[in-house]
Amino acid sequence: MAKVDLYAEYKGVYMSVALHTPDSLKYYEDFTFRSDDILIITYPKSGTTWMQEIIPLICSEGDLTPVRTIPNWDRVPWLEQQRAKIQNLEQRPSPRIFATHFHHGMMNKSYFAVKPKVIYVIRNPKDVFTSSYYYYGMASHLINPGTVDEFLKGKMNDGNAMFGSWFDHVKGWLNAKDQDHIFSISYEEMIQDLKGSVTKIAQFLEKPLSPEVIEKIAENCQFKNMKQNKMSNYSLVPEEFMDQKKSEFLRKGITGDWKNLLTEAQTEKCNAIYKEKMKDVGFKFVWD
Repeated sequence: MAKVDLYAEYKGVYMSVALHTPDSLKYYEDFTFRSDDILIITYPKSGTTWMQEIIPLICSEGDLTPVRTIPNWDRVPWLEQQRAKIQNLEQRPSPRIFATHFHHGMMNKSYFAVKPKVIYVIRNPKDVFTSSYYYYGMASHLINPGTVDEFLKGKMNDGNAMFGSWFDHVKGWLNAKDQDHIFSISYEEMIQDLKGSVTKIAQFLEKPLSPEVIEKIAENCQFKNMKQNKMSNYSLVPEEFMDQKKSEFLRKGITGDWKNLLTEAQTEKCNAIYKEKMKDVGFKFVWD
C-alpha cells in the first residue's frame, strides 16, 4: 500500500492510521495525568518492549504475575493508540504505567501541568535504523522499506518515517526543561549492566528493591527469556498485521547489529548525518 493509505500527519510527524485514529488522538489530547504516573517514552525500536517488562516488575516488587498473564500492550498501554479508549485507564490504580513514542512537543497540556515521571530510553540510531528496517518489512501497517538505501534516505535523512526524525525526538527530550522528573538511560547501558540499570530505575521511581529482587527482575528481563514469553513477544498479534515469519518482533536484542546490514558507504553516510545533526548536543552517548 502507498504511504497516503497507511500514514497520516499529526503535529508534524507521520503516524500509522491503523493504530492512531482521530478519535484515539483526541482521547490522548484530553487525557488527564496523575503526578505518580510513569511514562515510558522512546523513539520506535529503542527498547520500549524491554522497558514494558522492567517497569511493571519494579512496581510489583518482582511479582512475575503481570508480565506472565497480561499482554504488554494492556499492562503498559500506548496512550496514543486506539485501544487506550477502551481500557478504562481513568479507573486504574496508581501508579499507572503508560508508553508513548511522542516527541516532547507533542505531549498534552496535562503532562506539562502535572509532570509525571518519565523513563526516556535512547538507542544508537544505526541500530534503531536496522531494527526498524526489519520491522517495516513484516508489519502490514507500515510502508515497505524498499532497499536499504531507499529506507536510509527516508528515515535517517528526511525523517520521512513514522514518528518523524530520531534526531528531533532525542534532542527534544534531552533538552526538555524540568529534567528532575525525567530519567534518561540508553539501550546500550542496559545491555552492559542490566542489574545496575534496574537498580537506577528503581531508585528514580522511589521503589528501593533488595538485591534478590533486582536479580529476579534482571533474570526475567534477559532477551532470551522475554523472547519465550508470549505476553511480551507479540506472538499473539495476528499474522496479517505482523508477519513474524518474515522477521521476529523480538529479533536479536543486541547492540551493533547495524554492522550486519550497512555497507561501509552507508555507514559513512549515517555517521556524517549524525555528526551534523547532533553537533550541538552536549549529552554523552555510550556509542560516541
